[in-house]
Amino acid sequence: MNDQRLRPSPESRFAALSVVLDLAAEAAAVRAEGPALHGHRQRTLFKHGDRTIALFTLDAGACIHEHRVAGTVTIQLIEGEITVVADGRSHRLSVGQVLVLAPKVAHDVRAECSASFLLQVSLVAEQPRRASGSSPPIA
Repeated sequence: MNDQRLRPSPESRFAALSVVLDLAAEAAAVRAEGPALHGHRQRTLFKHGDRTIALFTLDAGACIHEHRVAGTVTIQLIEGEITVVADGRSHRLSVGQVLVLAPKVAHDVRAECSASFLLQVSLVAEQPRRASGSSPPIA
């Protein structure tokens, strides 16, 4: 690892054919990197193809502003409590709960107390649009 990087390069972190992740240790390591910009930090734990697994840590009062992701999203709370506002509904998550969001659902995340969660994104390939009135492709 060179002096410019906080973490090993993605190529080395994601090269394993299998990996066991200790989420409590990963969260502690992320927090040990120093103060979080805007009250939250993230670390991509694994990425392969259309699948990403990331760990987020949030300070008390932190907010991740509304955004959309082009894939199915799961948010699994590891510690603390968070509120996710998605599709006009407020979801208060506690440890052990998982929220699943369909692709492109606008959502934000707020932490009343220090919290961490596991985020998984499975990207959805865009389907080519057919011209109006055209026949579906033959399989």
